Amino acid sequence: MTMNLRKLQSDEPSAATLTAALQQGDIAALDRLLGGDPTLAGAVVEDAKGGGRTLLHLFADSPGHRPNAAAVVARLATAGADLNAPAVKMWHTETPLHWAASNDDVTLIDALLDAGADIERAGSSIDRGPPLSSAVGYGQWAAARRLIARGAKTQLWHEAALGLVDAIGKRLEADPALRGDALSGPLWNACHGGQLAAAQLLLKHGADPNWSAPWSGQTPLDVAEAKGHAELVVWLRKQGATSGKLED
Repeated sequence: MTMNLRKLQSDEPSAATLTAALQQGDIAALDRLLGGDPTLAGAVVEDAKGGGRTLLHLFADSPGHRPNAAAVVARLATAGADLNAPAVKMWHTETPLHWAASNDDVTLIDALLDAGADIERAGSSIDRGPPLSSAVGYGQWAAARRLIARGAKTQLWHEAALGLVDAIGKRLEADPALRGDALSGPLWNACHGGQLAAAQLLLKHGADPNWSAPWSGQTPLDVAEAKGHAELVVWLRKQGATSGKLED
């Protein structure tokens, strides 16, 4: 069941009370609020710029890991909250599950999926894709692995970042055209995730070790250094990898 959209301004007392109850995981307070006004479950709290967050977004928002995740999600879902609602008037259309993934909040991921959230819903701020893209893109590895365990479909760059060498090998075997530049982004992601074996496999099939990520300008060497993956840094240097950072 999805309720009609109701808008609250973030500076309204009711919005502040709701936000506090959610951030504290206060089930008793949440029950009182919903009991007094059931339409609150479908509310969107708008900020001064017009962007909006559902109550599930407020609960999932950074830093995440709030108390009583399963109970809060169940209460809101039963009251009619839309588990797959996108953020409103933001530059992305992420759902609460995307935000749980971005915060490495495995408990909330389970709660949302158990309540019926769509594990493949598009809208990630990384690539407009599913929650797995948010987890991998922001380096939230526990969340990424839990999503896969719960049935999320993987793309090549996800597999590279997580070191799923068997899955990468199957893709390369199935598609001989998947070589060279098509593997350079995945190589970067393997270095982001600290996955040496995956990086070696991708380089063997033509990935560019000096590919520069369009979102950051970092090369594989840069991101490996930034993330403290010393073994990868040594290996990359032996392959002739260079930094894309500008010298002072």
